[in-house]
Formats: sequence, C-alpha cells, structure tokens
Amino acid sequence: MIIAVDGPAASGKGTVAKALARHYNLPHLDTGLLYRAVAATVRRLELDPSKEADAVAACDFDELTLADPVLRSDEVGQLASLVSAHPLVRAALLARQKRFAHQPGGAVLDGRDIGTVIAPDADAKLFVKATPQIRAKRRHAELQSHGSTVSFDRVLADIRARDQRDASRSTAPLAMADDAALLDTSFLSIEASVERAIQLVEGQRARNKVNKL
Repeated sequence: MIIAVDGPAASGKGTVAKALARHYNLPHLDTGLLYRAVAATVRRLELDPSKEADAVAACDFDELTLADPVLRSDEVGQLASLVSAHPLVRAALLARQKRFAHQPGGAVLDGRDIGTVIAPDADAKLFVKATPQIRAKRRHAELQSHGSTVSFDRVLADIRARDQRDASRSTAPLAMADDAALLDTSFLSIEASVERAIQLVEGQRARNKVNKL
C-alpha cells in the first residue's frame, strides 16, 4: 500500500505521515529531507542556490547527510525551497523517490508533489493544510525550542513566501491531487489529526475495494 501525504510547510504532514507509517507498519520517507540535503550541500560547497547548475551539482550528496541535524534548521529550509524550484533538481531526485514509493509492500511518503507526481497511483492520498498563522506559530515554537531568536512576524513572512514559491513553480507545484482527501489540522490536536488521517485512509481503501469489484 502506498500512502501519499502532501501539504505546505508546517501543516503537520510529517507528523501525520510518520504516524500512518507506524499504524500500517510501512517505511516512511520525508521527501523534503532530500531537498534539504541538496540545500545543505549547496551551502557547504558555497554554491549559488538560485543557479540550477549549482543546485544540480549538489544532488549527488552522501546518504549520511540525511541524518545531519542541520537539515532541520530554518536557514536550510529556506534554501531548500529555492533549490526545489529547479526542474533539473526535481528530475534528479525523482527516481529515488519513485523507487522508495514502489518498493515491495509499499510505503508512506510526505512532501509537496507525492500524490500528483511521485506516486499518482497511490492507494491513499491526503492533502494536509492549516492556516498560515497556525503554521507560523508551530514553526516559531519549534525554532525557539532550538534556541532561535527569530521573530514570529519573520517566520510568518517566510511561510507565506515559501507557499508562493511552492505553488507557483513551473515544475511539480504544490497542489492537491484531484483524488486526495483534505485534512485541515488548524484546530486539531496531534492525536485528533492522526485519528482523522487514519479514517480518511481507511475510507479511500474501502472505496478502492468497491471500485475493483
């Protein structure tokens, strides 16, 4: 079974995806980490994230990079939004994501284009969203817990700017698949969000069984 979980930054899609992976005993991939690894490599090599050739050169990163805590920093997150807009970067990482999704037994993947590009044939698709203010509040609290002194207004502005970049890029823009179920986590607890996600997945699985009859 393949489960695709898409949504904007700080919507809760990663938390939901991890919980679904545990519930269904499936491997999980946060595809955003791949782009963050590219971004971190760009920064380490002092390349220009706005130049597609530089970003593509950083796609050949060491697998150990995915475990580096620096990938979770806000700075790398901002750079990741820039490098992910390059079509050739997305193409370079496409095969890796497709292999993970279509491994024996299936998988859970979360990102921006899982249900539309990486696994359009997924058995269940969720699009997780929350208001920009709620997402900024979550991200601000996360950054503060790591010692950051960035202001809430700055985080909110960054969230909105990232949304604009993700939705307007020419290749694989952030978009809800036509057959995805919407999950708004704005006013839900983590537990309630996960419970609702499982309900939505089970609903889609049931419909798929009926359609195959």
